[in-house]
Parts: sequence; C-alpha cells; structure tokens
Amino acid sequence: MQIIVFGATGQVGTQLVKQALWRGHSVKAYGRNVYEMDIENDKLEKIKAGLFDAADILHAIKGCDAVLSAIGGAFDGSDKARSLGMKTIVTQMQKAAVKRIVALGGLGILNFDEHSLIIDQKDYPEEYLPVGNEHRKAYESLKDSPLDWTFVCSPDIINDGPTGNYITAKDYPPQPNLNSINAGDLAQFMLNELERNEFVKSRVGISAI
Repeated sequence: MQIIVFGATGQVGTQLVKQALWRGHSVKAYGRNVYEMDIENDKLEKIKAGLFDAADILHAIKGCDAVLSAIGGAFDGSDKARSLGMKTIVTQMQKAAVKRIVALGGLGILNFDEHSLIIDQKDYPEEYLPVGNEHRKAYESLKDSPLDWTFVCSPDIINDGPTGNYITAKDYPPQPNLNSINAGDLAQFMLNELERNEFVKSRVGISAI
C-alpha cells in the first residue's frame, strides 16, 4: 500500500514508519521535523509541512491508499494539534477520495459503560482532561465522517519496540488492563488493523500483557 503517516517523528509515528517500510509498504512521512528522522529508504518520502495547512495535507494524501495518524501535541491541550489537525485530515481525505484511516487517541475516549465514556467519570484525573478533550474532538471528527476509521485509544505509552504481547477490545479497555503499551506494539497493531480491517468504525482498547 501507499500509506501516509501523520505525526511521523513521534514515538509511535517513528515506529509506524519503520514497521510499514519493513512490511514493504510505500510511506509518506508527514510532519514539521521529518528531515531529522534517521530513516532512509527508497520507499520513504519525507514531507515537511504543518497540520493546519489544508492544501499541503490534500496534496500529500492524494494517491494514498490509507492514512495513519499518530498526532501528538501539548499535554495541556493548548496547541489543538490533535483536534484541529484531525479535523483537517478528515476533510482533506474526503476531497482526495481516500477512505481508510487508523488514528491514535487516548484511553479516556473508551466506554466506561454503555451510556458514558471513561473521561466523563467523576474520578477521571483532572490533569488529563485537556489532552483527553483533544482526543474526544478528534474522535468526534472521525465518528461524524463517512470514512472507514479506527480510533486506537492508548493507555500510557512506553518508548520501546514491538513485542507482540498485547490484547485488544472493541470500544472498551481490554481485560486485564495494565494501563501501558509499547510504542512498537501500538504501531504493530495499527498496521495489522490497516491490513485486516477488524475494527472499522470502532474504537479499540489496547494493553500490554
């Protein structure tokens, strides 16, 4: 496939680029600091651009088979990269007639029960609310779109490679839930999902085991 990775220079984004190339995909790495990436490959194209430039995003998405998003941003939610960045990507995907996206979000956007999300519970840590609400807005952009989306709701991310030792669940945290996952395992799952389409139009909980 021809894949574009947004947030390509972060912990998970770097793993996505490396693993996608290893699987034989062609990759466009999109971000502000992509030329600082220590990855070279004939199937890798580095695109230095911002998340709020609709024209650049549209040009980059054209011709791709799928989108992977590992957008990061400030922990206090002040930069709006996750919410407005996702909104722009979703809009430009529709213009480019690209339907498949697997995107990274946070644990709080999973269901607590059939009526509410984890982030809406009274004991949800207040310091996580700003970034959690950024993830919520990103999820809403996906959910309200006609795209074939999957939103991977990650717990704490450990900056380490893939182990293959993790479990997943649809719309809820998996059980048992250790509240952590390697960046490499997140990337591995996101690429597997891109190829297998087991959680289309769903959120996914994930945890190391």
